[in-house]
Amino acid sequence: MTSPALELTQLRKTYEGGKTPPKEALKGIDLTIERGAFFGLLGPNGAGKSTLINILAGLVNKTSGVAKICGHDIVSQMRAARLAIGVVPQELVVDTFFTVREALEIHAGYYGVPKAQRRTEELIEAMGLTDKADVSARRLSGGMRRRLLIAKALVHQPAVLILDEPTAGVDVELRQQLWEYVRQLNKQGTTVLLTTHYLEEAQELCDTVAIINHGQVIANEPTKQLLAKFDSKCLLVRPTIMLNTLPEMLQTAGAKLTEDGQISFQYQPSESAVGQLLAAVQQAGVSIADISTQEADLETVFRSLTR
Repeated sequence: MTSPALELTQLRKTYEGGKTPPKEALKGIDLTIERGAFFGLLGPNGAGKSTLINILAGLVNKTSGVAKICGHDIVSQMRAARLAIGVVPQELVVDTFFTVREALEIHAGYYGVPKAQRRTEELIEAMGLTDKADVSARRLSGGMRRRLLIAKALVHQPAVLILDEPTAGVDVELRQQLWEYVRQLNKQGTTVLLTTHYLEEAQELCDTVAIINHGQVIANEPTKQLLAKFDSKCLLVRPTIMLNTLPEMLQTAGAKLTEDGQISFQYQPSESAVGQLLAAVQQAGVSIADISTQEADLETVFRSLTR
């Protein structure tokens, strides 16, 4: 039986405070990520995401619990566990004394990748760095440095790719290029663990999402299933004549006027019917030109669970 890509059991981390009280960053995390998943790990700042990733990467020592990467314990089988993952950190830390090509070659050497098996040119092209291949990393823009970090994480063809805020501060073109390449990797079997504050990205890309808050997992479900459980919808009504203000009757019913002049109702399908809301609009003397509904999105779910 194939072991999961990541398996965390009662993982805990407490930072000793010295002059301040100890800080418990992870409070017994239980989490299993199957191989081939595109998994989103979400949470507000300070929730424990970075601590968890740094433990997997070997940068932070766990206090207790078990963490395995592709069946390899991160402590007793450290070398095998490290070879199984590639981590793209949040911070833009690069080797400023080397060119892009040199940095990738050296990083592949760290992992013991034979020269005949190195994918330096492939990664340079995939990350859109061809015209920067012989440029010193210190002369790269922030977006280009991000591309280099992603390429470095892939030099040893890891089974698990961890992306910690990979599109923070980068342009739209890079985002599209990055996600296209990562999707291809995922289809080929690479397990992807993504942390991001761009929740629309997580909703579109991730097949499963876990939400962590105050060091604990508070949700862990397939994305579609998580969204379906949230009893909330938005009804948008476009009047035939633009309104400057909402009739008092609609304000009492909880409606709001959007910037583009639509009447917006946030409602729970289990408690309210669309017909009742439309009837209220007509009773207020508003003629309807068009209607549409929007399902709850991941941002709505996230804010509800973490506030």
